Amino acid sequence: MDQAAPAPPPRDGMPPWIPRLIVMVIGSLAVAYFAFWALGRMRGVLLNLLVALFISFALEPAVVFLARRGWRRGLATAVVFLAAAVTAGLFIAITLPPLVTQMGNLISEIPNWINAVTDWLNNRFNLNLNLSNLADSLSNLQGTLQRYAGTLANSALGLGTRVLSLVVQTLTIGLFTFYLLADGPRWRRMLLSVFRPARQKEISRMWEIAIDKTGGYVYSRALLALASAVFTYLALRIIGVEFALALSIWVGVVSQFVPAVGTYLAAVAPTLVALSDSVRSAVIVLAVLVVYQQIENLLLAPRITAGTMSLHPAVAFGSVLVGAALLGVVGALISLPAVATLQAFVSTFIERYQVEELMIGSARASPEETGSPAEAADDDPGPESVS
Repeated sequence: MDQAAPAPPPRDGMPPWIPRLIVMVIGSLAVAYFAFWALGRMRGVLLNLLVALFISFALEPAVVFLARRGWRRGLATAVVFLAAAVTAGLFIAITLPPLVTQMGNLISEIPNWINAVTDWLNNRFNLNLNLSNLADSLSNLQGTLQRYAGTLANSALGLGTRVLSLVVQTLTIGLFTFYLLADGPRWRRMLLSVFRPARQKEISRMWEIAIDKTGGYVYSRALLALASAVFTYLALRIIGVEFALALSIWVGVVSQFVPAVGTYLAAVAPTLVALSDSVRSAVIVLAVLVVYQQIENLLLAPRITAGTMSLHPAVAFGSVLVGAALLGVVGALISLPAVATLQAFVSTFIERYQVEELMIGSARASPEETGSPAEAADDDPGPESVS
């Protein structure tokens, strides 16, 4: 009887797949490291491109409006782009010089205010305060700031580098924005061409939602800024505050386009300018701006923004914090339209259903709060798609 052949002895050494695994892991780590390094180096370019995309979405409705009335898209883009650039330039030219001048005057008046407050407290309450050292320190600080500003101005190389960097960044954003606007349909067609026909319709719809939400956000905020500027201008002229036009434009733009803190930041400048006249004028200006803000929140904003962007205040505030943490000032500025667009995506492409009252712990609520069972049964629409 033949005996079975003995089993081959076990092979010594590592399995053949381990070297391949090591090479794959090292290669993946190298690719990931290079990707993170490249993203870090291109952060400025990517931020410029993101800002340009946001601006192009905001200006797209105006370009489409002109194009549908027979304008060539290139000409419509040039007109809208030029109008936006002129508007931004006028805002800077009108508001910046008076604000800088007035802030310098306020800083120079601080020591006098401290001395006046010290004299009033000593005479009113029989105190023996001496804040002259503080006033002298502020005067010295003012001189230090002026010398530093003079040194910076004299440093032509440093100042020129900063100015050149700002100009290059502005031109880069403007160039990206113009090309995204002028060749918008071609860019969209190029993007859609890499997807199957079944997906192209959904992606095109998402693109339209992003444009509608961003454009609606900008134009609704522009209307609110106009109303705020007109009211502020009339109020400042009645109160007798200097630079009423510049301050009213500042209040209108900053209060509407700076998220979360824009309302408070906008009120600082006119209040300080009024303070240079008298404390009474500053209090009146602050009170008027606070009252108008309440009127805007209750009457104007709900009607103007009803069809453009409706975000819960907590969601809006949280989105601003997240955007600022991720992308700084750029993230804070574009966070609200970005979240509104995401909310529109969710409400458009996700199906929602009616929630039973028992599921949210309100079964013991009174009939006045939840309605009778018959009314609930009549009002229950069943599965619905929220748009």
